[in-house]
Amino acid sequence: MKVIMYMAITANGMIATSDDDTPWSKKEFESFHSMVRKHKNITVGRKTYELMKEANDFKNCGNPFTVVLSRHNNKSNDAIFVSTPKAALKIMASKGFREVLIEGGAKANTAFLSENLVDEIILDIEPMIFGKGINLLAESNVSKRLKLLGIRKFSANELQVHYKVLK
Repeated sequence: MKVIMYMAITANGMIATSDDDTPWSKKEFESFHSMVRKHKNITVGRKTYELMKEANDFKNCGNPFTVVLSRHNNKSNDAIFVSTPKAALKIMASKGFREVLIEGGAKANTAFLSENLVDEIILDIEPMIFGKGINLLAESNVSKRLKLLGIRKFSANELQVHYKVLK
């Protein structure tokens, strides 16, 4: 199974403002929704799940099969909650997914990378800088080398970079 981390970030590596706002462009949200519709699945952290649910993003993404990485044993009719990245991938495999999208937040991204489970990283770089905000990764000792697979300019001011995680 291929695990792809797909995130929008600022030029200085933030995935949201300090108050959880994601003021991305319309083109970015279209790209995000298209990617999730293509893969029909998404794995997120609890906080990201709650923010996406509040914004009605799951509907905009085609109501993907959703797994939530959380230390809390929550119940939901529209998602499965698990406590570890390996448990999330086991569920995705049982549903027949060959590619799984990891969509954040920082703690979920770090958990998957720390366990050496991410195969590729796709970053949509927005032309913004947040002085304070949420980083792509939570503070940790995780360190990875990457190989550039491609760069795509998908609007006048936005880039997408695609990396392979070297293991």
